[in-house]
Amino acid sequence: MKPNSTQQEILLITGTSFASRQWCGKDGSEKNNRLSEKDQLEEACWYGLIKEMLPELFEQNGTGKNLFLWQVREAASFLELDLGEFPSEKDKFSSIDPYSFLGMKSCN
Repeated sequence: MKPNSTQQEILLITGTSFASRQWCGKDGSEKNNRLSEKDQLEEACWYGLIKEMLPELFEQNGTGKNLFLWQVREAASFLELDLGEFPSEKDKFSSIDPYSFLGMKSCN
């Protein structure tokens, strides 16, 4: 029997005022000035700043288990963050990633 686990997907839309903020990495380096806005946002997510940027998404999830960032995928107009207790394959049918579920749409 497969264990129940909590997974969370977050889409961060790029090209918005939220994505264009200046994000500072925890190392305090000035290299962020040379990165694109999308790269700065991705780096901020890897540094763990996503919990500070969007704290309402990380309120107790009912189970009290910690979610870890396992993957950041870059698309044309968004970054997709995959969080979970452990790395696992996501269900494409219930995903919020449009590239995942649009391929499953029936052509009626």
